[in-house]
Amino acid sequence: MSLGPRSLAFRVIAFSTVWAILAFALIFTVIGSLYRQTSERGFDSLLSAHLFNLIGSVGVSDSGTLTGGPDLGDLRFSEPVSGWYWSVEPVSKGLVGQLRSSSMTEAVPSPGAEEVPFDTEFQRHYQAEGIAGEELEVFESEFVLDSQNRIARFRVMGNRTELEDEIRGFEWRLFSYLSLFGFGMIAINAIAILLGLQPLGRVRNALAMVREGTAQRLTGRFPAEIQPLANETNALIENNRRIVERSRTQVGNLAHSLKTPLAVMLNEGRAMGGPKGQLISDHAAAMQKQIDHYLQRARVAAQRESVVYRTPVAPLLQRMVRVMDKLSRGTTISLALPAGEVMFAGEREDLEEIVGNLLENAMKWARGEVRVSVETLPPIGEEPPRFAILIEDDGPGIPEDKAREALKRGSRLDETKPGTGLGLAIVADLVKEYGGRLLLERSSLGGLKAVVELGGVQ
Repeated sequence: MSLGPRSLAFRVIAFSTVWAILAFALIFTVIGSLYRQTSERGFDSLLSAHLFNLIGSVGVSDSGTLTGGPDLGDLRFSEPVSGWYWSVEPVSKGLVGQLRSSSMTEAVPSPGAEEVPFDTEFQRHYQAEGIAGEELEVFESEFVLDSQNRIARFRVMGNRTELEDEIRGFEWRLFSYLSLFGFGMIAINAIAILLGLQPLGRVRNALAMVREGTAQRLTGRFPAEIQPLANETNALIENNRRIVERSRTQVGNLAHSLKTPLAVMLNEGRAMGGPKGQLISDHAAAMQKQIDHYLQRARVAAQRESVVYRTPVAPLLQRMVRVMDKLSRGTTISLALPAGEVMFAGEREDLEEIVGNLLENAMKWARGEVRVSVETLPPIGEEPPRFAILIEDDGPGIPEDKAREALKRGSRLDETKPGTGLGLAIVADLVKEYGGRLLLERSSLGGLKAVVELGGVQ
């Protein structure tokens, strides 16, 4: 199955892939944002709880010294330079001493009230650089310790770098899981789409078999969505076949009905004799040729609208060359065929008509040699393969300015040769009906080279 930009499967897979990427990007953003908000809220709540615990664990002695042994229940406050610190510092006069966690080996600067003001509850929240360069989240409060309104500053500091590392780790794991899940979902979706569109490929192959003539109708079991299409296509093929058969019957009836009157006219003309009888005979013969020609065109046109036939080219040419070789007198006929099998997408009688007229013309004008060859041609776009039949002779040939005139009906470039002048015109019409081309060129033998390009089937 082709997956080009014009492919339905490509478009569906591309659309679903883009949608999946956008959906997973949105999911990643939402979940990451929610996790960050939850983590920061929990981190802040933990620091706030430690702050109140610290305030409740510190007192002041009668001499005005800060006292107490706060235990916040977290070992990180005991590990040196862990990024988790607490400190209690006097603010009011008459209050001395300073308390710090064992993890705090040196002081952490505190910004002034002008830079980070306190709120109405004498609390503030800011970020600062830690002892080891880590980022700290600081919760700070000034609290009255006794009835003498002596105030101390309480600070609890948490390692925000750890929080950011934890959030980034979660985001990376989330991205990995979503990517793995997304790729799996895209792959499964692509496989499901390709499998779901396989019946269309079977329909296309069945139609190709009908077009090539290897089948008369679409066969096989199709899904419920496609079966009506297959049924309608089969009905169309059958109706088309009936129309063609009816047309052929009418053509045959017309030929039969005209055959007897023309035969009578020919016989009467010959019996009369003289100039008048000859005139009647000549016109009756011309009428017969014209009727045969147009009946042939009608049959080919009807056939082109129906199912394509398959005619092997090599056996037909071999038989016709053998017949012409027996009939020739002193003219050598050669045949060159390609290695592979070449099939003509049409009826055998039509190909015989084309080749027979060209061979007869070549034999009539050749001095001693006629050459017949077949070449395969590259297909144009998505069209079926093509082939060319080349018939050359060593006769006088046709000048380029006379080639177009030679294809006109009844045109004869040399009146001394027998014939009606209809051969090349009939060939041109038949080739045109099959969508091919007839070219008259100069042969390497010195005479005429007739090139017939026709469509084939695989």
